Amino acid sequence: MTDETIFDKIIAKQISADIVYEDDQILAFKDIAPKAPVHYLIIPKKRIATLNDANPEDQVLLGHMMLTAAKLATEAGIAADGYRVQMNVNKGGGQVVFHIHLHMFGGRQLAE
Repeated sequence: MTDETIFDKIIAKQISADIVYEDDQILAFKDIAPKAPVHYLIIPKKRIATLNDANPEDQVLLGHMMLTAAKLATEAGIAADGYRVQMNVNKGGGQVVFHIHLHMFGGRQLAE
């Protein structure tokens, strides 16, 4: 396993975050540099560096992350108008923290 990431420290509560959801498998919190009025990061507590590193046994976890994004969008009041869920993969895909995470954006019209 590579060095500890900022997300590992948030999961361990060594670094504070504005948490909007947590269960035994995942954690969701507000992004510290939001790109939209609502911008949450949804991370698994199990560290998987990139989507390319996910295995078939991670399928339920990945689905849980997606369904949690939909639940949080509803709770934030943005589900009806629409929102975006995005996962960046590797440096060329824009990934900065090598612990998979979903970005959930909404609250305004999103450009391509």
